[in-house]
Amino acid sequence: MLVDIGSAALIFTFLLCIYGSAAAVYGALKNAPAWVDSGRNAMLLTFPLLTVSALSLTYLLVTNQFQVEYVSAVTSRSMPVYLRITSLWGGQEGSLLFWSWLLAGFAAAVTLRDWKRDREFLPWVVTVCMITLGFFLVLIIFFENPFTSLWLMPNGQIESALFQPAGAQSFIPQDGRGLNPLLRHPGMIIHPPLLYLGFVSFVIPFAFAIAALITGRSDDRWIRVTRRWTLWAWMFLSMGLVLGARWAYDVLGWGGYWGWDPVEIAAFMPWLAATPFLHSVMIQEKRGMFKHWNMLLIILTYDLVIFGTFLTRSGVLSSVHAFAQSAIGPLFFTFIAFTLLTSLGLLSYRWNSLKSKTQLHSLLSRESLFLVNNLMFIGILVISFWGVIFPLLSEAITGQMKSVRPIYYERATGPLWLGILLLMGIAPLSAWRASTARTLGRAIWKPFIVSVAAVAVIMVSGISNPFALFAFWLCALAAAVTIFEFWRGAAARRKRTGAPFLTELWRLIGRDRRRYGGYFIHLSVILMAIGIIGIEMFQTETQGTISLGEDLELGRYSITFDKLDEFNTADGRNVARAEVSVFKDGQFVGTVAPRRDYFFESRQPMTIPGLRSTLEDDLYILLVGWEPITAGSATFKIYHNPLVNWLWIGSIMLMFGTFIAAWPEPESQAVRASMRAAYAASEV
Repeated sequence: MLVDIGSAALIFTFLLCIYGSAAAVYGALKNAPAWVDSGRNAMLLTFPLLTVSALSLTYLLVTNQFQVEYVSAVTSRSMPVYLRITSLWGGQEGSLLFWSWLLAGFAAAVTLRDWKRDREFLPWVVTVCMITLGFFLVLIIFFENPFTSLWLMPNGQIESALFQPAGAQSFIPQDGRGLNPLLRHPGMIIHPPLLYLGFVSFVIPFAFAIAALITGRSDDRWIRVTRRWTLWAWMFLSMGLVLGARWAYDVLGWGGYWGWDPVEIAAFMPWLAATPFLHSVMIQEKRGMFKHWNMLLIILTYDLVIFGTFLTRSGVLSSVHAFAQSAIGPLFFTFIAFTLLTSLGLLSYRWNSLKSKTQLHSLLSRESLFLVNNLMFIGILVISFWGVIFPLLSEAITGQMKSVRPIYYERATGPLWLGILLLMGIAPLSAWRASTARTLGRAIWKPFIVSVAAVAVIMVSGISNPFALFAFWLCALAAAVTIFEFWRGAAARRKRTGAPFLTELWRLIGRDRRRYGGYFIHLSVILMAIGIIGIEMFQTETQGTISLGEDLELGRYSITFDKLDEFNTADGRNVARAEVSVFKDGQFVGTVAPRRDYFFESRQPMTIPGLRSTLEDDLYILLVGWEPITAGSATFKIYHNPLVNWLWIGSIMLMFGTFIAAWPEPESQAVRASMRAAYAASEV
């Protein structure tokens, strides 16, 4: 029954997408508001319908309805209820349904806003959202339907079909194959939803951008309407990437968090386009510039979202993150080509109307530095995109798929990342319109002295690598400039009011949340950069086989093998768990327990590291192999990861910074008046 209900909800939603987009376009072309409202109502209905479908599949997963092919593929009786729920996005079919459900939710939410000031945008926003949702529903209904059932054919074969074949009877396996062990990590409960939230959220600003192009609105109204949508989308995507990195750090057993895997990069590329977009829109709002840039960046972000989903689900590239081989690749490619070419065609059509009357007057002005920032991010994006598609091109041309090694990305993007850190230290001090080296020098000399002093302290601590020292100096300069901006603003207010410094600092942040929330984000990125520099430049490792009571050394650390237990668990695992004592400079600092879990259902192992974590470093210990306990020996691999925890600390701070920047502020009368004036000018 639920299979039929879930399938019917999908079909009705798809029909609503067709009707809603057609009604909205017809209403816009014929100036018929009733038709536009009808399309809007259709978009609003997609969310409850897909909620019915998603809840139906979730119930099937929780209740072990193994006659449904998707349920038997991703769940088992031994899995706890929370893992059966998360199995909704643990496989190809369910994740596409979950993606579509989130998109319908965001589309419904934007439908409920007050459209009085933006009525001309409405039909085209509805159309873009419905076309995007309709595309994913085509994939689900006709190619990756999660409600397909298993049937026992008269010849004894087991086949899958949505409807009962002639002469077949329902086939119910005794148990399912269970979720991939790699996906049972707590981070995978949150990582995919956050990543999908980031992906689908960007559909909304893209829809408004297309609406602005179609209607000929060349002002910044579409940017102001979607600013918070974009900020939340960026935060969701950022946190999804960080949680994915943490999952890799905890589960994959390579001692690191990022391996430049093709699917990792596919999720990273929309972030590389969205981040300069967030910076660039400020220039359009303040100076009326970079209109072409903003349109191009949001178009790239949208299509890179679809491209990333394509790489994950088409099976064209081998990846630990990718789903199985699928026939939906050509459809994805066609949709990407259609949306990209259509969007760029609209941009080309409106190109002249988007030209700015304001010009760049100084190479050191804030506008110029933001332009350089855009170019650097696009440079990293191009490098990443080339690395991802190179294996596909090599296979098409030579017949052999040649992968790009991580060292390519690290060497090619490293200077650009350092350049971005430098800009973070200069741009906040530069002036709008015009800025000179002298004015910058007067503003930066105090933070510069602080940064040099910080590097001197680092050198005294024993670090002599010139590349690392330069990178740390850039971090120190950017941090000092950002903190100086907080101090300067609060001190000026304190001098004027006489209130306590912390009170004025609080009021300062509340008065301009967008600016100072952005500074918090900058500080979080600096902390994350410190963690990345530490592990990338100073990671060391060793491996050895030791007997009970023996030691294995790495730098200032040594471990002693204390014991090993091997046992089966009630949830279908065989666990081999070692205990080792950790010593630093000869002093006992704790005990850790690396282990290996073997899942009987899926016949797959999972390596869980033992971690000794501090703000200074991680000691990351893997149980690689062992002899029976009577022999009393085991093989351990040890990684020393300096400063890596600042990466995770910075990611938490990034979330709070985004909250501050995105928190709603009431529009002042002056802002509303300027918007009305800009709208009136665009109509002339």
